Amino acid sequence: PQSLLQAYAKFSGAPLTVNTINKSWRAPKGEVPVLISEDIVISQPAKILNFLRKQKYNADYELSAKQGADTLAYIALLEEKLLPALLHTFWVEAENYCSVTKPWFASRIPFPLSLYLPGKMSREALNRILLTRGGPPLYSLTEVEAQIYRDAKECLNLLSKRLGTSQFFFGDTPTTLDAFVFGFLAPIYKVCFPRVQLQEHLKQLPNMCRFCDDILTCYFRLTVSGHSPAGQDTADANLQKLTQLVNKESNLIEKMDDNLRKSPQHPPRKLTTLKLAAGGEQSSPLNRLSP
Repeated sequence: PQSLLQAYAKFSGAPLTVNTINKSWRAPKGEVPVLISEDIVISQPAKILNFLRKQKYNADYELSAKQGADTLAYIALLEEKLLPALLHTFWVEAENYCSVTKPWFASRIPFPLSLYLPGKMSREALNRILLTRGGPPLYSLTEVEAQIYRDAKECLNLLSKRLGTSQFFFGDTPTTLDAFVFGFLAPIYKVCFPRVQLQEHLKQLPNMCRFCDDILTCYFRLTVSGHSPAGQDTADANLQKLTQLVNKESNLIEKMDDNLRKSPQHPPRKLTTLKLAAGGEQSSPLNRLSP
């Protein structure tokens, strides 16, 4: 969602300032992305886009009614056909998760939550895939995985055919649909995964790759590689260090847990009952606790 919203802001000219946070649960709405405009706090990408349009930052101003309907149809297609494969690529595919996604997200989360939250997000992604795509006749995870990747590749093929040789989906000016497609494709296109099933298919569609490169170059001022050569080396070195750090922390926790199991066990102690002193004022520093 972040890349989608950033792209839309670039296309519409909205003066958006991006602030990164390490503790997303402390965001005003308890989730990210969140838009703060004076005293207004808005979460969820669809609501943020609607707010920007109401502020006259509208990337679809010149679209016809039919093009507006096409936009809604293609967005629904992306969310139904491409999103499950995107979630699987990042959060469920074991090699991708362990070598890229987990250390990437853990690096932005304080210890010890960095050992727990990525796994929780991985389980939530799997549950979402199974909930939306795991019905009959697909009963096993293997069958579900095969189907979601087939659907994703068909979706990419359809988008490629719709784009054709045009710079953007509705001519020479980017719109909401371009922002959605870029938001979905850019992570697949740019992240270096060990398992690249969907990425390989995307790179077989030259016009879709050119579409991503043009937006990155024109609106985000990135080279085709995404970094300068020195910047890429630094990013790779940092990712390697973060991976080693997360693995080290995980091993430490496992060792502590193993030592705890081997330590002498004592019978449970009776807990002292705590009672509020007479008066019962809540949260008062004058309250006294007695057994």
